[in-house]
Amino acid sequence: MDRSVNVASLMLLLFIVTSSLACVTQSVYNEVSEERDALAVELERTRIERDSLEEQYYEAKESYEDERITRTSLATNLEKTSKLASKLDRSLAAERDARIAAAKALAAREAELAKIQSTYDELVTDLESEVSAGQIEIERLREGLRLNVSDDVLFATGSADLDAIGRDVLIKVAGQLTGLKDFIEVRGHSDNRKIGGSLAKRYPSNWELAAARAARVVRLLEAEGVPGSRLSAVSLGPNQPIVPNDSAENRARNRRIEIRLLPRGGRDEEKAEESTKTEAKTEAKTGEPAPASTAASES
Repeated sequence: MDRSVNVASLMLLLFIVTSSLACVTQSVYNEVSEERDALAVELERTRIERDSLEEQYYEAKESYEDERITRTSLATNLEKTSKLASKLDRSLAAERDARIAAAKALAAREAELAKIQSTYDELVTDLESEVSAGQIEIERLREGLRLNVSDDVLFATGSADLDAIGRDVLIKVAGQLTGLKDFIEVRGHSDNRKIGGSLAKRYPSNWELAAARAARVVRLLEAEGVPGSRLSAVSLGPNQPIVPNDSAENRARNRRIEIRLLPRGGRDEEKAEESTKTEAKTEAKTGEPAPASTAASES
């Protein structure tokens, strides 16, 4: 009987222990399940945050690339703009310098023109009697002056030697020309009559005679103080008559010495105006028309 009681007691104790263990295991299971579920929720939340962060990262990367491209473009544009600004600055400086130079040149030319006008007035006054007599014509050009002097006033027929009256007239003219800076071109003109007889040995044609007379006037102007670097002698022969050579009076008008004052740089302009005309230049002191003995006696 005691043995039966012990077995029953043992069985009861085993039942109690087993029941307790079952309760403990269920509780732990429930806690683990809850933790698992919480971890699953946390994991999902973390995954969502990761995906969001990855999306933000790629967006930030694209934005950075766009900004880098924009910055590079701006830097390139800035460099181009800086170069353009520098070029414009240089252009403006060059234009300013050109305007200043042009203004100075214009002022200098206006002063020269004023001086030429004064020379014109003084020549008209000094040569009033010759102008009144029609022996000299003084014309104010757009730029410069032109004096037409009849050969009859300056030279004997068929000669390149100045007579006393011609010398006095040219000395008056030289006195007005010495202070100018303009180029002076002396042009010899003749009528269309052929040169014959013994005179033809010295002057084979009107070219040589007109050249000799122009050269003689140039040499006198130089002797009276006009710098030789501002002088030239030109022969036009019979090729530029101012009236038809159909009478003695007209031929006398065509035989003339023309003294032109040309502004520096203006000679090309004069040549352009007369591009259809023939000109043959003979330098003073170089041709046969003015022998050394004649020049020495008359200078």
